[in-house]
Amino acid sequence: MLSPRLQLKIAQKQILTPSLVQMVTLLQLNRLELRELIEQELTENPVLEEGLAIDDAEMTAQELQVLLEKERQTEPSDQSILEALRGDQDGDGESFQGSSMDAVDGDTVYPDGSYPEGAEAASPSEPEASKEPDPFEEIDFGEFFNEYLDPGFRTAGLERPDADSPTFEAFLSSPVRLSDHLQQQLSIEVLNDALRDAAEAVIGNLDENGYLRMTLEELADSEQIPLSLAEQGLRVVQLLEPSGVAARDLKECLLLQLADRAEEDSLAWRMVEEHLELLDGRHAKELCRLLKAQPADVTSALALIRTLDPMPGSRFAANQAQPVEPEIFIFKDGDQWVIQVSDDGIPQLRLNRGYRHLLERNDQNDKEVRNYVKDRYQSALQLIKNIEQRKQTILRVCQCVVERQGEFLERGLDYLRPMMIKDIAEEIGVHPSTVSRTVSNKYCHTPQGTFELRFFFTEAVQGAGGNSTSLLAVKRLVKKIIDEEDPAKPLTDEQIMERLRGEGVDVTRRTVAKYREDLKIPSTHQRRVRS
Repeated sequence: MLSPRLQLKIAQKQILTPSLVQMVTLLQLNRLELRELIEQELTENPVLEEGLAIDDAEMTAQELQVLLEKERQTEPSDQSILEALRGDQDGDGESFQGSSMDAVDGDTVYPDGSYPEGAEAASPSEPEASKEPDPFEEIDFGEFFNEYLDPGFRTAGLERPDADSPTFEAFLSSPVRLSDHLQQQLSIEVLNDALRDAAEAVIGNLDENGYLRMTLEELADSEQIPLSLAEQGLRVVQLLEPSGVAARDLKECLLLQLADRAEEDSLAWRMVEEHLELLDGRHAKELCRLLKAQPADVTSALALIRTLDPMPGSRFAANQAQPVEPEIFIFKDGDQWVIQVSDDGIPQLRLNRGYRHLLERNDQNDKEVRNYVKDRYQSALQLIKNIEQRKQTILRVCQCVVERQGEFLERGLDYLRPMMIKDIAEEIGVHPSTVSRTVSNKYCHTPQGTFELRFFFTEAVQGAGGNSTSLLAVKRLVKKIIDEEDPAKPLTDEQIMERLRGEGVDVTRRTVAKYREDLKIPSTHQRRVRS
């Protein structure tokens, strides 16, 4: 007989701490999104302030450590703040003096990890203590925070009219992205943790039209999950709205939508599954012959197919033009490639030392105030540390890109080499998902143009002699062969395959057809020009 009961057990479980969640979030932001997040933190955290120079208004890490050491005698919870301070001073040899990006040319590095000549700047020294009276001594911060933290706080009269009232912009609706729309549906599905993670991995790799542009093997390899689990995660996402999402090609997209309408055994299903290339409206007679169907039935099936959406995710991408603002600049200085991460427009952060007076108070009535200020200092330190960690991760990934794609930077697209995310992750010692977040939605300016960092990662196509060629280069070669063909006698996929093998690229006819469809090039029959 079943009955509810309580049971205690010990188990190990991975839990993302708030600091780790923030680091992962910062890593996948581009420069514009990072700027918005920092500006929001500046308005919410009174300990953070914007500025470049070190002056008396700034609180240094050493001073904060002294104050927190005093508090630690009665408050052991400060240990995390002290460890963060020691880690940044002893581990990296740097302290949070001024901006987290304060070093001269600290964001410019050669692929070998060295800095340009004359750019090795030490951390700025501490300014001499000012002998003038500190204006913060005249402010009773304790009284202010006691009033602010009082649950019965209220504004008297018109002293602070509409001080905390929301602005008009707060009521404006923000557009819903495809990933957010799918995540909302996934959150109410009853799934185990492993399957939910696999489904989230599929959602994270969809393009703006809702297609999964990688094979399940590549997805499983990139996300470090079993292939069978990746297949189950794909099926879960394909059952979500909009219908047809997470398809790997146009045929699968249309079949998913027909299945959603219970049309699995219909004439429209057979037309999509067997003769997709003839559905342009000009081959109705040929479809009647091949399917042995009446013209009226074929016309009705074509009308049904026209109601399907070939790009189910595009409705969520409408009116969401993403500005392309390069964050990484790669250029040549003499014989060396230089990598520079731009900080233009990003507020530089520092800690305000004025609030130290709240930590120095010994009044037990101010305990709640001190705890609040310590929490704000801990949040500020973690944000500065994570911003610096984000920049260093981007630099390390870009160093690997330059080392492997030097020939492309010199000579152009035809010399792009195969490169996988997992190989870069192993080289720099991080998880593949970290590299995937690093290269997402970040643009790099190179001598060959401006590209998204993810552009440099392409799978390899094996050649007859064991050499590998990047997928992009093979697709460009397919397009070049088709552009040079005789319009009156266009090449078949079989003939294109033979020419590719003559160029040292060993692919099958089905692979050539797939590349041709990816390039949106019609079939041989549709390309033929009749005189």
